[in-house]
Amino acid sequence: MMKYKGYTGVFEYDAKENILFGRVIDLDAVITFCGSSIEEMHNEFKESVNTYLEICASKNITPKKSFSGNIRLRVSPEIHKKSTIAARNAGKSLNQFVQDALLHEIAI
Repeated sequence: MMKYKGYTGVFEYDAKENILFGRVIDLDAVITFCGSSIEEMHNEFKESVNTYLEICASKNITPKKSFSGNIRLRVSPEIHKKSTIAARNAGKSLNQFVQDALLHEIAI
C-alpha cells in the first residue's frame, strides 16, 4: 500500500503479463497505473494522482474522495437488537459502539 497526497494506491503482480499493475482505491474515479519495478510503481502512482488533480483543477472540479464518514449498514434484526443492548450496557450510543468495534478490528 502506498500513500500520496491523501490517496492510497495498491498494486499486485500479473504473472501472465509479467507486469505490476495498481489502482487508487479511495476514489470514485477509476485510476490505474502499471510498471516493471517497485520504484516505477511508486512513481507511476504519484504521477497518476497528480494527473487526476491537474484534470480536476483544469475543469474547476473539486477532487473527490469516496469516503464521507457515513456508512449504511444492514444487519439482521437480531444483531441490531443485541448490538443496541450491548451498546446501552456499555454506556455508548450504537454509533459509538459500532465505531469502537470497527477500530478494534482494523487496529488503528
